Amino acid sequence: MSQQRQTIPGPDGTPVLGSTRAFADDPLQFVTDVAREYGPVAHYDLGTEDVVQISTPELVEHVLVQHNEAYEKGERFQTSLRPTLGSGLLTSEGEFWRAQHHTIQPAFYPRMLERYADVMADYTERTLSEWRDGELRNVHEDMMQLTVEIAAQALFGVDIREEEGAIADALEVLMDDASARMRRAVQVPRWLPTPGNRRFAEAQETLNDVVDTVIAEHRAAERGEAAERASGEGRPASTTREPSREGDDLLSLLLNASDHTGMPLTDEQIRDEVVTILLAGHETTALALTYTLHALGRYDDARERLQREVDDVLGDRTPGHDDLDDLTVTERTVKEGLRLYPPVWQQSREASEPDELGGYDIERGQTVLMHQWVLHRDPQHYDDPTGFHPERWTSDFEADLPKFAYFPFGGGPRRCIGDRFAMQEARLALATIVRDWELYPQEALSFDPSITLRPDGEVPMRVRRRD
Repeated sequence: MSQQRQTIPGPDGTPVLGSTRAFADDPLQFVTDVAREYGPVAHYDLGTEDVVQISTPELVEHVLVQHNEAYEKGERFQTSLRPTLGSGLLTSEGEFWRAQHHTIQPAFYPRMLERYADVMADYTERTLSEWRDGELRNVHEDMMQLTVEIAAQALFGVDIREEEGAIADALEVLMDDASARMRRAVQVPRWLPTPGNRRFAEAQETLNDVVDTVIAEHRAAERGEAAERASGEGRPASTTREPSREGDDLLSLLLNASDHTGMPLTDEQIRDEVVTILLAGHETTALALTYTLHALGRYDDARERLQREVDDVLGDRTPGHDDLDDLTVTERTVKEGLRLYPPVWQQSREASEPDELGGYDIERGQTVLMHQWVLHRDPQHYDDPTGFHPERWTSDFEADLPKFAYFPFGGGPRRCIGDRFAMQEARLALATIVRDWELYPQEALSFDPSITLRPDGEVPMRVRRRD
């Protein structure tokens, strides 16, 4: 037994398996109990993995910000997600990651977010046009459909509705596979023809075919535009002009980018980034909207405050970018949903060099876990932490809140690159929904936490059109 294991407090678990079974039975309750019983730094054994859990804002900031160079995503994260996402932004490290981040960042600049606003609101209205007063809907499925359509159109200039069923099914299979591998101590080799491996291969082929087609069509369109500009009015192709909507979306940025060695990105690298954005970007926002709508159906006061704001600001209009500053209750409602039900419920890092956390030595290779689920529900920072209270998010409250008592998008250099995109999308979609509809949950929420805080099954809600 190492000195570290003797020193850091934590549950003993059982021989060989350690705390694997307790964690698997109810991960959310397990990590909460560990934090409350053993304090800010705790140790436990998950069978093949030795874990240190940290549970204070200061320690999380230490890992994600102050000493971020001493921690990386780690082998377990890479093993689970790299088969699905390749070398995309979520799984890459070092100089390669920095080059990718630099390439993708302009797609989320404020001027681009303003352009995306109409897509976000219009596509929400398109989804709502399928609803019928009084029907029972799986709202999680609706929000997943909505957010993948928004991401494809806003970021890649593609309307995927005709192929959305195949894409949604493929994304679901890939996410299920990654989640299962994240939980599994012993991995099944990819070459074994198991049913799960066959489903994964088919889903990956489907998604790759669609993305490759989009890339080829986008590249051909850009070449056509360049040729047209070169021949038009005798001007050379390099003539400065205002960038077109088609010419500066994320896919165009990738097509014209170079990697960390100065070479153009290969089609495979571009595909990895597109799949990463589609998979990681759309599911988290869909979960945020699903859980926030579920909470509004149970908390009448919060729902009525939100309805009053939407009625006052919008009337029967579709919301736009210029309305966001006036939709303060809407923003607070989204923030509270992200607090109570964080779509990314935990973050994992692996120490790339020795460090110290809370007075304890951390060895190179040590897995460190931080849980939004735990810190977002810490009674030291939140009154009635398991209640849904959007009104708590005043300016004074936020100013007094420790920085990493609330971190739904992570933090430090690896903070989610699309955080502002996601917040804008959630606010515009929520305001559009609340303007015309009330949703009433039919079941309590239950979760299947893996990489994200996924619901355990459908999320049925009765939809009622507002008078």
